[in-house]
Amino acid sequence: MNSRQSRILMRIPTAFLSLALAATAAFAQEDTDPNSPTPILLSESSTTRALASPESGNGKYYIKRIESQAFEPNTRIALYLTNVKLLKGEGANAFRVYAIDKRGKYYRFPTTDLQPVADARNIWALGTVLTDELRYWDAPAADGDLAIFITWRGLASNTLKLGLGQMGGGVGEIPNGVPAPIGTTIAKERQNDASLVGYRWSSDRRRLLEQATFGPTVTLDDRVRRIGLRTWLAEQFEAPYPSANPYPKDPMKPQNTAGDPLCDGGADDVPVTCFRDTYSMYRPRTWFMQEAYYGEAQLRHRTAWALSQIVVTSGVDVQQGRHMMEFYQILGDNAFGNYKDILRKVTLNPAMGNYLDMAISTRTNPNENYAREIMQLFAVGLFRMNNDGTLQLDAQNNPIPTYDQAVVNDLTKVLTGWSFCNVATNPACSNLASGAVNYVDPMILNPGITNVNNNRHDLTAKSLLTYPGSTTTTIAACGNCTTLPNIQTYADNSLNTALTNIYDHPNVGPFVSKILIQHLVTSDPTPAYVGRVATVFNANRSSPTQLKEVVKAILLDPEARGDVKTDPLFGKLREPVLFTTSVLREFGVRGAVVGTLSDGSFGAIAGRQTNGLVNEFVGMSQIPFLSPTVFNFYPPDYIVPGTAFLGPEFALMNTGTAIQRSNFMNRMIMNATPIAAAVPDYPTGTGITIDDMITLATNDVSGNALLDELNRRMMHGQMSTAMKNTILPAITSIASNNPTLRARTAIYLVATSSQYQVQR
Repeated sequence: MNSRQSRILMRIPTAFLSLALAATAAFAQEDTDPNSPTPILLSESSTTRALASPESGNGKYYIKRIESQAFEPNTRIALYLTNVKLLKGEGANAFRVYAIDKRGKYYRFPTTDLQPVADARNIWALGTVLTDELRYWDAPAADGDLAIFITWRGLASNTLKLGLGQMGGGVGEIPNGVPAPIGTTIAKERQNDASLVGYRWSSDRRRLLEQATFGPTVTLDDRVRRIGLRTWLAEQFEAPYPSANPYPKDPMKPQNTAGDPLCDGGADDVPVTCFRDTYSMYRPRTWFMQEAYYGEAQLRHRTAWALSQIVVTSGVDVQQGRHMMEFYQILGDNAFGNYKDILRKVTLNPAMGNYLDMAISTRTNPNENYAREIMQLFAVGLFRMNNDGTLQLDAQNNPIPTYDQAVVNDLTKVLTGWSFCNVATNPACSNLASGAVNYVDPMILNPGITNVNNNRHDLTAKSLLTYPGSTTTTIAACGNCTTLPNIQTYADNSLNTALTNIYDHPNVGPFVSKILIQHLVTSDPTPAYVGRVATVFNANRSSPTQLKEVVKAILLDPEARGDVKTDPLFGKLREPVLFTTSVLREFGVRGAVVGTLSDGSFGAIAGRQTNGLVNEFVGMSQIPFLSPTVFNFYPPDYIVPGTAFLGPEFALMNTGTAIQRSNFMNRMIMNATPIAAAVPDYPTGTGITIDDMITLATNDVSGNALLDELNRRMMHGQMSTAMKNTILPAITSIASNNPTLRARTAIYLVATSSQYQVQR
C-alpha cells in the first residue's frame, strides 16, 4: 500500500476498514460468490453530515449542485454512496436506509431509486423517503439531526447526520464519526494474502454450516474446508435421507429388522411404552432429534424442517405418531423437489385432511379450513406481491387482496368429497388395516359410495383466483356426472385445475422464497435478495428439482455469504430447536444408557442415541411436531415489540422462555449428567463432550486460548471486544487447577449470550 492509499484509508473509521479487508479477503474463495465491499455513505466535506439533496424527479443527480440543508418528514431525498459493486439488475431494493433519533428509536426509510451520479465516477444516488416504511411510526419527529446509515448485503455503512426539520440538536455529534467526502475510497488489497484468507474463509464456512445444517461440527467443518462450499452442497443434495434412522412407522410392525412386532398384544409388550409409541409424538420427535444431531443429510433435514413450518400440521390434533410421519415424509422426500408436487401431496394427505377438515368436507356440508389455508399460509398469502416480495398497492396506497370470500367458497367446493382410503376392495387402499382409519394412503374421492345419488363432491361451477397472467380461472359445472367414474374424472380434473391455478399465481415464488430465506439465513431479507431467489423459483416452475435450485440460490446469494455481517438487523434469532442442536452438535452430542453409579452419572456411552428432549422444548415453546396452530410456532410477519423490524422467531421469546433457554444450557453444559436416562419414556440420556475445551483450559491459564477457540467455533470469529472483555474475567476468576469448570463456564457464557443466540 502506498502513502497516498494510506492517507485515504485513514479517512475511514477503523471498524469499516476492517470490514473492507474482510470482504476483500473472501475473494480468494474460488467456489463462492465474491463478498461485497463495505458501502460508504458520503458526507459533506470535512463534516459528519450526510451528503443529501432533494430527489431530482428526472433521475439525474449532480454532486456539484448540492447545498447543505435540512429536510421535512415525508420528503423524498437522495443520499450518495460509493464503494459498491452491483450485480446485473441490482437496484434500490438491495439497499436499506436506517435512522436513529435522539430517543434511540430506529426507523427504516423506503428506498425508491438508484442512479449513477452524472458528474462523478463510482458514486450512486440512492432515493429514499423520510418516513418509516413499516408504518410502526409515521415518521421521526422533526426536531433536529438523525443518525443515518445504509446497509447492503448485510453490511452497514458509516454513520452520518441528517437534519430533519432543522440542522443541529437531535442526536448531537456521532461518536467516532469520521467524514467520508467525495474521493473517499477503500483500497483494493492483495487477493492472495495468506494472512487474510484462511481465518476469514473459516468464518464464512462456519456461517454456511449454521444456515444449512442443525449446527456445525468439527468434522463437518474440516470436510467443507477440504472440498469447498459448492462441492459440499452438491453432496448434500444427493445424500441418502433419512440417514440416522429410517422414518418411524407403525410400532406394531417390525422396522427393517426381523422378529416380533413391538406392540402386537403379545406377552412381551410394555403397555406404557406401546401407548407412548403409538399415541404420542414421542417416536417422531426422537427420530427427528437423532436425525438432527447425527444425520449426514443435514441440508435436506433442515429444509424439511423449514417446509414443515410453512405447510403445517400438528400432533395437537393428529394424535398418532405414524400419522404425522406419513405427512412429514412428504416434506422430507420432496425437500429438493417441486413445490407444486408438495401442494398436491399434502392436499390429499390423510393427516392434513384430518387437521384442516378436508376429510369431512362434502357438498352438503362444506368446510373451508383447508381451502383458506392453502392460499393464505401455504402458497400466495393475503395480498398481491411484486416478485421481490414487496406489496402491490392500489390507488389509495392500500395492499391489494389476493382473493375474497367468494374464491374461498368456490375452492372449498373443489375440495369436497375426499376422505380416508378405507375401502378394502380399492387397490389404492393397500395399507388399510382392519379396524383402523387409513392414514397411510392418500385420500380418495367418495370412499365407499356405490350410489351416484350419494356423491359428496360439488358438481357446480366454480371461480378460482384471478391475477395478471392467469389463464384458467373458472371450472364449469359437470355436464355428464351421471356415473361415479365420470364424477371421479371431473373431481380429479377440477383439483388439478385448482392447484395449478394456485401454484401459477405470481405470489408463490416470492412468498415461498422469502419464508425459506427467513428460516435458513435472515429474518428480514432485502427485497433484492427475495427477488433473486424468487426468479430462480419461477425459472424452475416445471422442474422436478425446483427447490434444490431455490435452496442453492438462498445459500450462495451474496446477501447470505461473507465472513462478516455488520448490518445490526441481519440474521435471525435461533429458534429453540436450532438453539439446542447448534450447541449440542458443536460439542459432540451423545447418548448414554442408564448407569449404575450412585451419583447417577452416565454409564456406558450408547453412541447415536438421544431422547426427544420434550420437557426442555416445552419451556422454550417449540416442541417438534406440536405446533400450537396452523400458523406455525411463530408467524413470518411478526414485528419485534417496540421496534419496526421483522423478527419472526422473537414471537417465542419472552421472560419465561429466555430463562428456560439459559436453564437448558445450564443443564447441558454445567452438569456432569446433563439429561439423565429414565425408563420407559426417555430410554437414553443426552450429553456433550468437551475434552478438547478442557485441554485448552489446562494448557493456557490465561483463558485466551479457550475463548479464542470458542470464538472461532461458535461465533465464526466475530465475538465483540466487549463480550470477550466481559467473559474472560469470569473464566480466570475460577482456579486454574479446575480446568473443567473453566471450560464449562466459558461455553455456557458464550451459548447464553445475545450475540450467540442470534445467528448471523
